[in-house]
Parts: sequence; structure tokens; C-alpha cells
Amino acid sequence: MADNMEVGMDVQDPSKDDIQTQLQEQYLKSFEGLEEGDLVEGKVVQIAGDTVFIDVGYKSEGKLNVSEFGDIPPKPGDVVKVILIRKETHSGDIIISKKKADEKLFWKSIANAFKEHQPVEGTITKEIKGGFEVDLGHGLSGFLPLSKADVQRVEKSEQLVGMRCRFYLERLYSDKKINIILNRRKLMEEEIERKRESFFQNTQIGDSVRGVVKSFTSFGAFIDLGGFDGLLHINDMSWGHVTRPKDFVRKGQEIELKVIRLDPEEKRINLSLKHFTPDPWNSFEEKYHVGDIVKGKVTKLTDYGAFIELEEGIEGLAHISEFSWLKKVRRPEDVLKAGDIVDCMILGYDIPAGKVSLGLKQVQPNPWDTIDQSYPVGTRLKRKVVKVTNAGAFIELEEGIDGFLHIDDYSWTQKIKNPSSVLHEGDEIEVIVLESNPEERNIRLGVKQLTEDPWRSFAKTYKPGSIVEGTVSSVTDFGVFVKVPGNIEGLIKKQDLVSDRNESYDEALKKYHPEMQIKAVVIDLNPERQKLGLSIRDLVQKQEREEISRFIQEDEGEAGYTLGDLLKAKDSEND
Repeated sequence: MADNMEVGMDVQDPSKDDIQTQLQEQYLKSFEGLEEGDLVEGKVVQIAGDTVFIDVGYKSEGKLNVSEFGDIPPKPGDVVKVILIRKETHSGDIIISKKKADEKLFWKSIANAFKEHQPVEGTITKEIKGGFEVDLGHGLSGFLPLSKADVQRVEKSEQLVGMRCRFYLERLYSDKKINIILNRRKLMEEEIERKRESFFQNTQIGDSVRGVVKSFTSFGAFIDLGGFDGLLHINDMSWGHVTRPKDFVRKGQEIELKVIRLDPEEKRINLSLKHFTPDPWNSFEEKYHVGDIVKGKVTKLTDYGAFIELEEGIEGLAHISEFSWLKKVRRPEDVLKAGDIVDCMILGYDIPAGKVSLGLKQVQPNPWDTIDQSYPVGTRLKRKVVKVTNAGAFIELEEGIDGFLHIDDYSWTQKIKNPSSVLHEGDEIEVIVLESNPEERNIRLGVKQLTEDPWRSFAKTYKPGSIVEGTVSSVTDFGVFVKVPGNIEGLIKKQDLVSDRNESYDEALKKYHPEMQIKAVVIDLNPERQKLGLSIRDLVQKQEREEISRFIQEDEGEAGYTLGDLLKAKDSEND
């Protein structure tokens, strides 16, 4: 029993103070495992004014300013992570920081996002050299290069300042100084690509979509369909003629369009405004027929004609050759201008090709149809020379109608090699209509026909064998040209110059010179061919025969005197 008593006396019940001391010692030992700067969890136990009391399991509670919690105020029971700044002050308190804990956790999330290639959020705060500064939060800033700020060229950098966006962490350094390079463009490109793929998967040709007019080109407008573009071609803006895309849509305008083409491989999307209304070509033949005279509006002039809109979507071409019956139009703008309302005739059409041939001159009577009535053969006119050619000259009879004067019809007697030597543009001359041909659109004119043909007059007066007086106009090695009455020129061949058998032809030629007055006999006359042959030899012979005949008549009664005697006498005179 004594033993038992000893035992009982050795095992005493611990007092309350001993238990508290033991628990405190155990806690202190566990707390001694933490180092200043460690991240620990605590629980909000009380909020008093701006002070939040945090129980981190120490004998005293940590204190935080409510501002460290940001926009979301804490409430009792919340578990928060803090950094242990100091284990114990002189007063026995511990110092903790939620802000530093948040920064440490945030940096950890940034590093993890870089490692896992995950986007982060930030706010573009200001423009700096080469790009922008981005506030990522918790005191961290990143650099966003200008080239990686957007998928398209940034024209107004101030528009990005203040935007909250997502970015990829392109580079991350944390040796001596934290350096973060951001990339917004790549993230946007990926998002755009996802949207584009979704569009191609869920959109069919003929579907209606909405988009915003993004930019213009000479051939249409690009429409933003949510980060990726579709093309609204100028030809798909209206069934009618479109000159400027800006006349139909404006930049920044949200519009509804029809999808008319999808090419996933080329990533092309063609859109249309005009397909909301029926194609007017489908009802063309109900309204228009060949030969119809219709009104239209000139929309465009080209070197070869004018495009004329009959209605929205129906446009035809009037070729420059169909402008006028009379004028040779060289430039359409000399006759028409864009916006003119004109009457025209439908000459033909091709519905599959969307083409209509139009004529302007066909709505007016063709003056060539009655040209022979307006200018009958024999009509005398005084008109201007408008063009000289190698063959003659064009004479303007009226605007658009010219007659042609061939140089052979200029003079009965002159042989003109160069028409420009006698005809000049602007000269007003008198002509006569020789021929009027409506089918070939030809009017032949003459000048020489205003007077009687001198060859025919000459032929009436002078027959072969007649003696004619004239003036030597030129001497050639083959004969002498002589100008006779009527300004006609005849030729005396050199063999017809010699009456004396003993005289050479060349010696005979030397006796003649221009302006020399001579007489000759007509030996060949052809008015149609304008040919006149003369002879001095025949003249001499003719004169001799006349003289012989005269002598025979005078001495007819004298005996013993014969023709042989006369000829001998003549020979003696010549000797």
C-alpha cells in the first residue's frame, strides 16, 4: 500500500496553468518552423474600423488595413493568405502583409502563365518609345511593342491607351530587374482564326450576315465580320453600275449582307448587297425587244463608246460607230457626258453575258437614205475643202456629209500630180455633183464639169487635116508639145517636124523653143483619151499640095507646062 502510495504521489494531475504552458510551448515550436517572408494562411476574426484582425495561429493576431483587400471588403471567417513580415515585435505582435502575399501569388501566376503559354490581362496605360506600357497589376508592368499591339497597323496609338486587353507573355526576365514583353497581336490572330473557322463551319451560301464596313479599295469594300474580313465587291453592291463604293456604303457602317461565295481553303468570303433583290436580267425580255427605242442614263464613257443604264442593273453599250449617221466621232466625250439622259435603240442583247447593244443614231433618220434627193446629179455648189489627199480632196456639203473631188475631175487640160498644189484645206470652191450613191455613201464631185469639155469643143472645130495655130509649151527629146486653142496640149513627134529628107530629127528639134508660135496640121484627135497629134511635115506637104493645085488651076491653059516641070522647079528652089 505504501508502494502504491508512492506511486500515487509521483503521478499527480497537471494543473490548468501547466496545460496552457505546454500548449504554448508546442505552438511556439511549430511557429519556430516558419521564417520571415513565408506565405501563410490566416482567418479573419474581427474587423474594427479600417483594421482587419487575422489569426495566423500565433499567440497574437496580425493586423491588416482594409485597403489591402481592394474593392471587395473582407468579412469574419474569410481565409486569406499573407506574408509573415516579422514574427514578433517588442510589444509581442506579429507583422503580416496581404499586399505582398498577393504580389507573390500574382508573380507565381505570371510565371506559370508564361510556362503554360496562357494569356494574362492588363491595361495599356501609356505610349512609350517603340510601343506601350501595360499595367498587369500588383506593381508589375510589361512592354507591348507597337508591331505586336494589333492585327492591323495602328494609325492612332492614343486609341489603345486605356484599353484593358489580354496578352501573351512573349518574354519574361527576372534576374536583376523584371522585364516582361507582351504580344497582343498573336492572341488576336488566334481568336480571329477560331471565329473564322466557326464562320465557315456554321455559314452557308445564301445566309444573311451582319458586318461593319472596315475599309475601301478601288474594287470594293472590306467588311469586318468579327475580326476577319469578307469582300463586298463593287459589282455586288448593286445590279446597276457602281463607280464609287463610297456611294453605297460608308466606313464604320453596320450592314446586312448576303453570303455569295465561301472558300475555306483560300479563306475568302464574298458578300453582296444586290442579292437582296431579284436579278433584273431575269425579266429583261418581258420589258425590252430589239428595235425598241428607250431612254437611258449615260454612266461611263470609254475610248470605244458609252455605257448607258436603262434601269438599275441593266446597262448597255453604245459603240462609238453608232453615235451618228454623219459625223465620224473620234471621242465620245465630244458628244456625251456622264449623267446625260438619251434616247437610244436596242440593237441586240445577250442575257447570259449581261450585254445590250445600243444605238444613238438609229433614233434619227439616216440622211444618206435620201442623199440623191438632197444632192441630185448636176447640182452646183460652193463649199469648203476639208481634207486633201493624194487622190483629190473631200468637200464638206453639210455637217457630216462630204463629197469627193478626184483630181482627174479638177481640170480638163491640166495634168496635176500633186492635188495639194491646187487644193488647200479651208478653200471655198465651186463644184458640181457628178454621182450620188446612197448605198455606198458616196458623192462624186467635179470642177472641170462646170465648163464644157474643151476637147469636145476643139473636136467640133478642128478635124484631122485641119491647120491649127499654137504655142510651143515644151521641147523634149522625142518631140515638141504645143498648146492650142482651148488650152489643149498636142504633141508633134520629132519625125513629124521634118519635111526635108536631108534634115535630121535632132537638128529639127533645135529650131524650136518654148513660147514659139507655130502652125501644124491635126493628124490624130481622140477627145475621150485627150490625145492630140500634130505634124509640121504634113503641114508643109499640105501647103505644097495646095500650091501645086493653085498653079495647076492658074496655068491650066498654058501649053507645054506640066506637073513634072513644076516639081523640078521646086527642087531647084530648094537647091
